[in-house]
Amino acid sequence: MEIGSTENNAEESEHHYDEFASKKVSFIFFSLILLLAVALISVSAGSELVGPVDALKAIIDRFFPEIFEISHLKSTIVWHLRLPRVFMGVIAGAGLAIAGVVMQNILKNPLASPYTLGVASGAGFGAALVIVLGSGLGYSFFLTQDLLLVFNAFIFSLAPSFLIIGITRIKEADSSTLVLAGIAMMYLFSAGLSLLQYLGGESEVTAVVYWLFGSLSKSNWINTGIVAVVTLVMLIPLVFWTWDFNALMLGDETASSLGVDVEKIRISGMVVASLITASAVSFLGTIGFIGLVAPHIARIIFGTDHRFLIPSSGLLGAILLLSSDTVARTVLYPLVLPVGILTSFLGVPLFLYLIIKRRQKNW
Repeated sequence: MEIGSTENNAEESEHHYDEFASKKVSFIFFSLILLLAVALISVSAGSELVGPVDALKAIIDRFFPEIFEISHLKSTIVWHLRLPRVFMGVIAGAGLAIAGVVMQNILKNPLASPYTLGVASGAGFGAALVIVLGSGLGYSFFLTQDLLLVFNAFIFSLAPSFLIIGITRIKEADSSTLVLAGIAMMYLFSAGLSLLQYLGGESEVTAVVYWLFGSLSKSNWINTGIVAVVTLVMLIPLVFWTWDFNALMLGDETASSLGVDVEKIRISGMVVASLITASAVSFLGTIGFIGLVAPHIARIIFGTDHRFLIPSSGLLGAILLLSSDTVARTVLYPLVLPVGILTSFLGVPLFLYLIIKRRQKNW
C-alpha cells in the first residue's frame, strides 16, 4: 500500500513539474512573439513614416526583390538606419539583462546590476580620456577618434573587473569582497572621470555628458555584429553553468557539497558578465536599469530556475530596451531622447521599491 502511494505521489509530482515547465516555455514563446511585434513597431516608428506593411515589404524585398515594389528611400531607411538600431537594441538589452542575472546570483544581492563592479564608470573614464585629451590607449593604431573612443571605453570598462580578480587572489572571492571591491573601483574611476571633465572645455564636457546618457543612435551593422558575436560567445558557458547558479542560491557551503567550485564559478561569472556589459557599453554608453529591472520581472514570472531565468530575462531585457528606444524617438518628436534617460525613469521606481521591501531571502 505504501509502495503504491509512493509511486502515485511520484507520478503526481512529475505531472506537476511537467505542467509547470510547459507554462514557462509558453511564457518564453509569448515573450518572443511580443519581441517580434515590438521590433516591427520600432522599425516603423521615426521621422519618416514607414508603416509596418512597408517595413515588412522592405525587409522581404532585400531577399526577394521581384515580389514587392518598394521605394528606394524607404528601403534605405529600414535597412541602413532602423534595422541596425533595432538589432542593437535587442542584443544589448538581452545582454545587459543576462549579465544582471549573473551578477545578482554571484553577488547574492537582488540590487546588483551589470554595473555593480564599476564597469560603467570605467567605460565613462575611457571615453572621456579620448574626448577630452584626444588621446588614449592604442592612439597610434587607430585612424579615427570614434574607433579610439570605443577601444578605450571597452578596455577601461574591463579594468575594474580584472583589478577585482587580482584582489580576490589575495582574499577569498566571497560575495561581500566582490561588492566592496566593486564600490572602490566605481569611486576610483568616477573620480578620474570628474577630473577629466574639470580639465575639459565646454564642448568636450558636453560630449562626455551626452556619451554617458547612453543611446542607440550610433548603431550600424558593424558594431551591432561585434556586440552580437561577443554576447553569443559569452552565452555558451552560461548554458553549462545554470545548475551551478541554482546551487549557489542555496549558499556557498551547500553548493560546495554539491560539487560546485564556488570561487571559480563566481570569478568566471564575473568575467562573462563584464565582457557582455563592456561590449554594449563601449558602443552605446551607459544604459541603466535594464540589468536590474528585467531579471526581477523574469524572476516574478518564471521563478528562480536559471535554465528558464536566463533566456526569459534576455527576452524581457530586449523588449524593455527596444520599447524604451522607440518611445524615446517618438515621445518628444522631433527631439530624440537618449534611451539611457528613459530607462532610468523606468528603473528608479522599481529600485526604490526593492530597497523599501527588501527582506532577508535565500540569495
